[in-house]
Amino acid sequence: MPHAPHPLDADAVRAWCALALDALGGAREEIDAINVYPVADGDTGTNLYLTVESAARAVDAVFDAHATTGPGSRPGLAEAVRAMAHGALIGARGNSGTILAQLLRGMAEVLAATAATGAQEAGDDATLLRRALRRAVESAYEGVARPVEGTVLSVATAAAEAAEVTPGDGPAVARAAHEGALTALAATPCQLEVLGRAGVVDAGGKGLVEVLGALAAALAGGPGAARPTAAPARGAHDWLAGGCPAEAGGPDVPAGDGPAFEVIYLLEADDAAVARLRARLDALGESLVVVGGDGLWNVHVHVDDAGAAVEAGIDAGRPYRVRITHFGAAATERTRVHEPVQRAVVAVVPGEGLAALCAEAGATVVRVRPGEPPASGELVQAVRRANAREVVLLPNDADLRHTAAAAAEQARAEGVRVALIPTRSPVQGIAALAVHESGRRFDEDVVAMTSAAGATRHAELVVAERQSWTMAGVCQAGDVLGLIDGDVAVIGAELAATAETVLDRMLAAGGEMVTLVLGADVPEAVADRLQRHVRGGHLAVDTVVYRGGQHAARLIIGVE
Repeated sequence: MPHAPHPLDADAVRAWCALALDALGGAREEIDAINVYPVADGDTGTNLYLTVESAARAVDAVFDAHATTGPGSRPGLAEAVRAMAHGALIGARGNSGTILAQLLRGMAEVLAATAATGAQEAGDDATLLRRALRRAVESAYEGVARPVEGTVLSVATAAAEAAEVTPGDGPAVARAAHEGALTALAATPCQLEVLGRAGVVDAGGKGLVEVLGALAAALAGGPGAARPTAAPARGAHDWLAGGCPAEAGGPDVPAGDGPAFEVIYLLEADDAAVARLRARLDALGESLVVVGGDGLWNVHVHVDDAGAAVEAGIDAGRPYRVRITHFGAAATERTRVHEPVQRAVVAVVPGEGLAALCAEAGATVVRVRPGEPPASGELVQAVRRANAREVVLLPNDADLRHTAAAAAEQARAEGVRVALIPTRSPVQGIAALAVHESGRRFDEDVVAMTSAAGATRHAELVVAERQSWTMAGVCQAGDVLGLIDGDVAVIGAELAATAETVLDRMLAAGGEMVTLVLGADVPEAVADRLQRHVRGGHLAVDTVVYRGGQHAARLIIGVE
């Protein structure tokens, strides 16, 4: 059936994100494999996927929020593109992901401003799209400290130039941008010597081609409506057969030793502070990309002194979600060859102590950073890292159920047998791991782990950030809240006393084992007091204490 062109509206933005995520998911491994610049760390495809996944989740959240206000409520174009750009900014990974986030931000500036003022006329999607693509390129060059041709920047420029000279409607302009990007991608080995020596095109550029192809498809009306020739990674271009033209040939950028660390963080700072930060980080390292605006920035740099890069961020404003990757360690892990094992457990945990505990029990661990839930792509990566034919996935958080389900589905599509046990707390995960036996039949092992998790009630002690209504009454900022099985059951003024009340309520229904997981900075004296309390009132109950190191919950309690 023929596809009807789709106007450039919020629905098109949502479709674009979904199609781009699907395209990058399919091309991820190939893009990772050709990643040789600026560092041959083999993760560009994964980073781009995670960046777009964050953008897609932000757009979906806007639609979900409108759905709660009424069946006819829909977001406008401005709201959707701002959400897309913000989601990409906060979820950007790696050099190429950070640049892609800035490209999307540049497009959003034009699309949101036009939609907000009502200047978008029917049938004028083509003009709007041309302006958005041009602004995207300008933004990207503004964010990169030392632009290099033959990279994603060259591909983005070619896409914008092709769009500017193409007549027709929005779908025609989007299709021209995609085809222009394809042509530019094929030329990248002639622009950047390191690509020519490796016999590959630029990995980030290939990822952008996939994203632009998704845009063309979204505006054309469906996933099969506008998918020009796919972008090959290697071996299919004229330049490989005949070499680069005599006048071509970009800088000979070595692919050898470079800085030891990649440092990425979000930063809350004003424009003046960021300008000073750019100069400081440019002197410290290379591959510097600082993108964002309006007080929120994503900072990416390769350095030998990771501490100095973070310190520069502290001097500029408030850095958070800091990620430091050692290139040597990452490369070693990727190149290490493991024989597949029969069965593995992948566990999501929120603290260093819990991570060590689960790893010691044999699980492949996904660490949750404070305020940053893992994306499904990270869980899929963990399943791959486990390198097993059968995997039991423990999300250990009720809010991760959909993310974990999506990861399990993708892993199954890759041929891994995955069982998702819907653990809602780390203590349920600990209980499941305690009965895990890889020598059992898979189904029997899953049943035993599920039963152990289900027999474990869980509670958390957290500190209220603001005044609010709860099921236990009104709490004030600073109050200690005791949540039992996810609901606020106790409001108190002090951690240990509130925990004692929570324990009494949980043990009133019976129990054989209490697990206490101490959060970061919680003194051992709290655990000693709670152990005495359990011994004094519940003689037949054993207590075990772990130093979890988690930040969100001061204390996690499990009762089996």
